[in-house]
Amino acid sequence: MALVGVGADDAPEDAERLAAKVATLRIFEDERGKMSRSVVDVGGRVLAVPQFTLYGDISNGRRPDFTSAAPPDKGQRLYDAFCGALRGAGVTCESGRFGAHMVVTSEGDGPVTIAVSTDGWPEASI
Repeated sequence: MALVGVGADDAPEDAERLAAKVATLRIFEDERGKMSRSVVDVGGRVLAVPQFTLYGDISNGRRPDFTSAAPPDKGQRLYDAFCGALRGAGVTCESGRFGAHMVVTSEGDGPVTIAVSTDGWPEASI
């Protein structure tokens, strides 16, 4: 499972770079049990759930601060661009409703959850 958020400083290029990374991230096991296959390799699908709370900062006080999250209109555009870029890479991408209250059930298969962010990535990194 990979968690991807949209930050206030993110741009359309970040959505494309994140989609390329998610599509090719080797997080699925091969026949030896090694994480060496991507969602493309295994013919998997992505469920993209818009959740601004991924940018919650709890470093001060007891209430999360969401000022680092992108504003709703920008978040919607970048979320849509992310989903579109995944689909353009040949990945089946199901998406939630942006801004809606959703009940999502997820079942992780293994001990790995990865938070993916373009913060600090070199310009040409994918």
